[in-house]
Amino acid sequence: MKSSDTARDVGPLSPLLFLLIGSGCAALIYEIVWFQVLQLVIGASAASLAVLLGAFMGGMSAGSLWLPRRLSSARHPLRVFAGLEAAIGACGALLIVIMPLVGRLYTSVDGGGPSSVVLRALASLVLLLPPAMLMGATLPVISRCVDATPAGTARLGLFYGGNILGAVIGCLSAGFYLLPSFDLASASLAAVSLNAVVAAAAAFLSRHTVHLPPSGAFADRNNPGEVRGSWEPRGVYAAIVLSGFTALGAEVVWTRLLSLLFGATTYTFSMILATFLAGLGAGSAIGAFLVRRTADARALLGWAQIGLSFALAYGAWMTARGLPYWPIDTSLAPVAALDPRTDLIRTFAVTLPGALLWGISFPLAVSAAFPSPPSLEPWQRRDVTVGRVYAANTFGAIAGAVLTPLVFIPLVGTHGAQRILIVAASLSAALTMRPLWASSSAAPARKARRASGLAASAALVLLMAGAVVAAVTVPRVPAGLVAWGRLFPWYGEPPALYVGEGVNASIAVTEEPNGWRNFHVSGKVEASTEPQDMRLQRLLGHLTALMHERGPKSALVVGFGAGVTAGAVSIHPSIEKMVICELEPLIPRVVSRYFADANYDVATDLKVRIVYDDARHYMLTARETFDVITSDPIHPWVKGAATLYTKEYFEHVRNRLNPGGVVTQWVPLYESSEESVRSVIATFLQVFPDGSVWRNDDASGLGYDAVLVGRTDETPIDVDAWQARIDRPDYEKVKHSLAEVGFETIGDLLATYLGRGRDLGPWVSGAAINSDRNLRLQYLAGIAVNNNTGTRIRDSMLRFRRFPEDLFTGNPATLAMLRELFQQPATP
Repeated sequence: MKSSDTARDVGPLSPLLFLLIGSGCAALIYEIVWFQVLQLVIGASAASLAVLLGAFMGGMSAGSLWLPRRLSSARHPLRVFAGLEAAIGACGALLIVIMPLVGRLYTSVDGGGPSSVVLRALASLVLLLPPAMLMGATLPVISRCVDATPAGTARLGLFYGGNILGAVIGCLSAGFYLLPSFDLASASLAAVSLNAVVAAAAAFLSRHTVHLPPSGAFADRNNPGEVRGSWEPRGVYAAIVLSGFTALGAEVVWTRLLSLLFGATTYTFSMILATFLAGLGAGSAIGAFLVRRTADARALLGWAQIGLSFALAYGAWMTARGLPYWPIDTSLAPVAALDPRTDLIRTFAVTLPGALLWGISFPLAVSAAFPSPPSLEPWQRRDVTVGRVYAANTFGAIAGAVLTPLVFIPLVGTHGAQRILIVAASLSAALTMRPLWASSSAAPARKARRASGLAASAALVLLMAGAVVAAVTVPRVPAGLVAWGRLFPWYGEPPALYVGEGVNASIAVTEEPNGWRNFHVSGKVEASTEPQDMRLQRLLGHLTALMHERGPKSALVVGFGAGVTAGAVSIHPSIEKMVICELEPLIPRVVSRYFADANYDVATDLKVRIVYDDARHYMLTARETFDVITSDPIHPWVKGAATLYTKEYFEHVRNRLNPGGVVTQWVPLYESSEESVRSVIATFLQVFPDGSVWRNDDASGLGYDAVLVGRTDETPIDVDAWQARIDRPDYEKVKHSLAEVGFETIGDLLATYLGRGRDLGPWVSGAAINSDRNLRLQYLAGIAVNNNTGTRIRDSMLRFRRFPEDLFTGNPATLAMLRELFQQPATP
């Protein structure tokens, strides 16, 4: 810009656009990093995510309302913007240090129970509120650089779109490069550097741009009566609240359904968020174009909201009746996102119509909310109006992001939630359009105008009626999509015994013609009564209890699943109390009944207490310790699951063990790569250096999964003593349970031994250690989602197996028999 230009006379492609792109990019990197760090502390449950979103978006809403009113309009807006960006960068750098400290303080105070949610909210607010408020103020401050004219609003719409474009770049950069390649601190520092560059550029521009401070009482921030104004027209603000509500509500629903279809990897979530934001940015640019060319922005806002009701109905149809039936062969794809181009097309096919309309709505709402005719110095209150619209939109977004997963989906399912959103969009249109068609139809001045108003009113009523019909006919999600996920086009509709959509996950129970039952979570089988799964589940439970030298009195089971592992532990006669930690309440309450015979009806056992919480959060905040802990979490490629495989998590588990305690951990070999399995085992061995690995093969002898065992006291295993224990009368149920899955003797069970840390050292050498700082596993495992190399992974470990002379003890005949079992082929 030339020095003669004013801060308000800027072109649509001015440097301000690029400053906002950089600001949006840094903001999304921060959001992704901060959410990951805080989820390590407060957990990844739906309640925890709602708390995080509420704190972050609430801060942005408060900042957009409060900060612009406290910042004098006499100050150069670019200098204010530079100060905001510098402060955001300072917060980002400070939070790298402060977050772990606050996390430790939180976990030392939180003891679970109802007060836990309050403490989570308090921790989130302390950390996220200051930077979020600063981020929320950036757009209103930049709005001081444009006039309150259609051209000025159009430029503002482009700036808003540029900010969202930056968010898209930040989302993709963090999800596909920064976090997979570096760690959380490095990603934060990249965002801090970006803030510094943006702040320096804005400060430089401010020295070469003339700022004309406003005159009059309104310009003085010490006149709150003038600055405060009124929230008129109320219909516009109500509409933009509902627009934010439907936007975030739809994003929650579509993310859940599309993650079923693509596989719930971290790459999938990054892609869905990026495409959604891209649509918003493009829509904002379109909205900027429309503002320049319309004399009635409010009417266009109303028609956009009507369009949203049909876009939501279209998205509901596509996710339930369209995309799931596309014949996409996932087995042919070599990377995590299946075929990224195909998934991008499918994501845009669902989200683009709605995202465009939500993006269009913001600049139209800003234009419609501004007084007409404008005041003598209209640009003076531009930042206040923009702040109000932004805050109203963000407030609605908070409501949509919180109510949809916590209330609507558990009560009425995703199809019911989408019906609510369609009705909300129609209501938004009615609130926006009512004064227009009401006054038009009542105006007696001209017959033509009255006829036009009546025609518009009739069209609006018909369209709203159509939206209601569309809401009523929203289809349910196919049972096969919940059960098979990305494999649904090839597996088809299963014989479903139960399908449910809970707070945290969508689940199903199916039964095959031969009577085997499968338990599905979020598009994949997590447990079943098939031979290889029953063998693994019983192995995990009984090996855990038998490894405890005196017989465990207390046990913790992480992940309920079908309850088979928990049931296996519960029937050991020494068990006096057992805690089961499960994230999704529907699983123990409903699913357990379908597997009651296989799990010994463990959910109703009086010794058992079920805790509904994120396992990591429970491990951090629980005060009790256990003799044994067994963990059967969801597959590590599922977003968020990698937090249950970190070095720090295993250290927390070790700290919850009593002397002589035992921990076991399930490790999948299927849908995995050798690199990701090596990472899991190497990380576990960092905490339990003498830990051991035990294999579970399928009925054909192919590698299927494995169990890791760590003990606080690595004493030898007396094979004869183990056999004598299960031969006792009080262990008759245990013995029968083992025999049902092929473990007729203790020798059969111990023959599944695969190796120890000292033997597998060369195999895990150089493996990536999964830590809280990098969460490397979720990226390694996400790439391997389509792999089927379990046998190759198992055989690569078998090359290092040798009979452990110092681990197994017993009489010579017993050990000779065990050596012979070691030499047999890898078949059950």
